[in-house]
Amino acid sequence: MSVDEITLGDGLRTSPQGFGAMALTTVYGGTDPDSALATLEHAVDAGVTFVDTANVYGNGTNEELIGRLLTRRPGQVQVATKFGVAGNIRVGERAARGDAPYVRECAEESLRRLGTDVIDLYYLHRVDTRVAIEETVGAMAELVAEGKVRHLGLSEVTADELRRAHAVHPITAVQSEWSIWSRDVERHVVPAAAELGVGFVPYSPLGRGFLAGSVGTEIPEGDMRRTFPRFDAGNLDANQVVVETVRRVASTLGATPAQVALAWVHAQAGRWGLPVVPIPGTRRAERVDENLGALGVRLDAGAMTALDEVSAVVVGGRSADPTWVSAGREDVTSA
Repeated sequence: MSVDEITLGDGLRTSPQGFGAMALTTVYGGTDPDSALATLEHAVDAGVTFVDTANVYGNGTNEELIGRLLTRRPGQVQVATKFGVAGNIRVGERAARGDAPYVRECAEESLRRLGTDVIDLYYLHRVDTRVAIEETVGAMAELVAEGKVRHLGLSEVTADELRRAHAVHPITAVQSEWSIWSRDVERHVVPAAAELGVGFVPYSPLGRGFLAGSVGTEIPEGDMRRTFPRFDAGNLDANQVVVETVRRVASTLGATPAQVALAWVHAQAGRWGLPVVPIPGTRRAERVDENLGALGVRLDAGAMTALDEVSAVVVGGRSADPTWVSAGREDVTSA
């Protein structure tokens, strides 16, 4: 399958839809490395050139998996990885760290695990509020000057943090949760990115599987979704109206719920005037093809209205710790 490329900020060209490799770890249950690699290779065959990982995914094993992909597909993949989260994200134990020595330490470790000399896009995974973001991004910029990193990104930053970082070094992309049921970034972060010419990479564009209709009424033990308030039993029940609306729109358009949810995210590029490259993840090759099918889905005005309206009735926050995501810190700042 051939897909047109899209340009994020600072000239980074990628496929219009990427692949979120966190799905290929144990955060949603057990996984097999060889099957995971086969899914990644299928994604590349299907036209995906942009793969997203992080040093904390699988405690480094996800980067090692991507390293195997790079060995088998040299020159065919742009890799984004992240640093700045310490702890076990699978069970909700985490802390942000962004001091300059840690930036370099993490980059060297990621380069080794990926088996590459340069990282295409290097993100600060979470802002360490104890460290000036200028220090963190300054250390990241040194990696660019040394040829170890090509582009810089930030994850879950506020608009103010983005502007301060961008003044130190051009920021290529902001990665934050953005979907039909997670729209808080539209208040401040998305407008700031558009203003600065920064691309946007929405993670969990399918609501961690919920918007695709693949989440039941009970989350199993060992599944990371149990740590998110909107997946609590009562909230999950109340939020069924969201996925029912997505299903209804999908039926009208002859698409799948996942394709509708992704088409809505792609539509935000035109709405906000900035490049948008969502990174859905999956363990199954057929889901890769289904997700890429969203690039051909066009939502009419009626569909957009229905999806926009239902986003306002979502129950439960997207993080147990509101300050872990940008909207929580913006709310604290403006209070």
